[in-house]
Amino acid sequence: MNHAALIKACLEKQIFLSPDLLDEELDESCFENIPQDAMVVSKDLLNMKSLMKVNWREFEKAKVMMEKKNDPRMYERFMDVLAKEKPKQKASSVQVVFSYDEPSHKRTFEDFVGYFTARYSAIESLLKNRPELQRLTSINRVIKKKEKESVAVIGLIYEKTITKNEHVLLTLEDPTGFIKVLVSKNKPEIYDIARNSCLDEVVGITGTFDQTILFANNFFIPDVPLTKELKKSPNEEYLVLVGDPQLGSKNFLDKEFNKFLHWIQGKVGNDEQKAVARKVKYLIIPGDLVEGIGVYPGQEEDLLIYDIKEQYDAAALLLKQIPEHIQIIICPGNHDAGRLAEPQPSLYKDFAQALWDLPNVTIVSNPSLITLGATETFPGIDVLIYHGGSMFYYAAEVEAIRSRGGIKKVDLIMKHMLQRRHLAAPHTSTVYIPDPNRDPLVIERIPDIFVTGHVHFTVVGSYRNVTLINASAWVGVSENQIRRGLDPQPARLPIINLQSREVKIMNFMGKEHESK
Repeated sequence: MNHAALIKACLEKQIFLSPDLLDEELDESCFENIPQDAMVVSKDLLNMKSLMKVNWREFEKAKVMMEKKNDPRMYERFMDVLAKEKPKQKASSVQVVFSYDEPSHKRTFEDFVGYFTARYSAIESLLKNRPELQRLTSINRVIKKKEKESVAVIGLIYEKTITKNEHVLLTLEDPTGFIKVLVSKNKPEIYDIARNSCLDEVVGITGTFDQTILFANNFFIPDVPLTKELKKSPNEEYLVLVGDPQLGSKNFLDKEFNKFLHWIQGKVGNDEQKAVARKVKYLIIPGDLVEGIGVYPGQEEDLLIYDIKEQYDAAALLLKQIPEHIQIIICPGNHDAGRLAEPQPSLYKDFAQALWDLPNVTIVSNPSLITLGATETFPGIDVLIYHGGSMFYYAAEVEAIRSRGGIKKVDLIMKHMLQRRHLAAPHTSTVYIPDPNRDPLVIERIPDIFVTGHVHFTVVGSYRNVTLINASAWVGVSENQIRRGLDPQPARLPIINLQSREVKIMNFMGKEHESK
């Protein structure tokens, strides 16, 4: 095809060619995988091995910054993301279902509007599966009704107050308007759910609308269906969780971590423990692989390694000692290098190249969803990984959690997240990126195992056939942890039998630390 005909064909598809392509031998097939919203296609873009959904307007701005203002940083970040190939399917079958890697860029007010609209739509679709919410009415239509009438609405909780008579008064919002909802304390079957609801959660209500208030008869949250299957692997294989190593800290428990390495290498332990070690196929680190730099005031006094890249290099040397047949999955946490806003992208290669180079390591975002052990006849075990940035908020603000132990009841926090199908619904619960296209913190696909970290002790629970595990840590007690009211239980290793779904905890803590 000659250049004139090619340019005409591309223009008909709204594809614009960069001048650097005019000397290339091209035909229409070269542009089959170019997204329709790409503005100008360059040689760099055409040579990408895989393309994903990217904000192409921001891509063009980044290119202009490189060409006209001599600032290539954002463009190089785009190209780095676009150049990433999909993770290869390894022998142990680690499939990345979701990992957020869209490049950072400036956000606007409209992005926040789009973000909450996307959340509403995602959770609305879950709530609509309930038969009681089949005949929905928009809030705008409800508030125009002149006579008392039974209605069903879905809305995002905009305001919540407890009246002087201890009733719960909510303001719900949908894309059409606002409505007041009263949940009476005389309806205990729904009162507790309403009282423990948080702002910005999406809920369903059926009740009677009278003049200006909707009096709730039923209160629905998206929740996990009672029919959720307890999925079990056909093979006896194990997943282990290494929570918050924070390597680079003076408090890193190197002796205990080396005990763990010797065990997973099959060198120590009794016969039963060695047999389990031989069958470990997966290892997940749910954030805070390294101690980081400048995470909290005075942290320099707790550091052993002062350079962030050297911290990751040291971590890679330790993980290299884990047998290669064990697949290691790493997500970032608040101590890791990179942005704090969730979802946090996978670890930056600028600092953690040594980890990316390890053949058995898969690096994902926080949060992320992976599938383990899938075969032609078995769909695999879905694992939701979330470091846990919102957990302190829920521990303090949800009465049912606060009154039963707060942050020490991490399983209750995880249960609340599953019930509301969101990892951090309230606006102030964590720092977040307002993606206008989707809310990445919505739990759209229910996992079989839900893994968190962050609080440095081990908790195991279960909710409707979802296994809940908060991993331990591999650092001793620091002044920072004491100030935050944490009660760490370091050097515990959760071990999950994927065939039976049983969880056991292996304690590598030395007696000198246990006595503290």
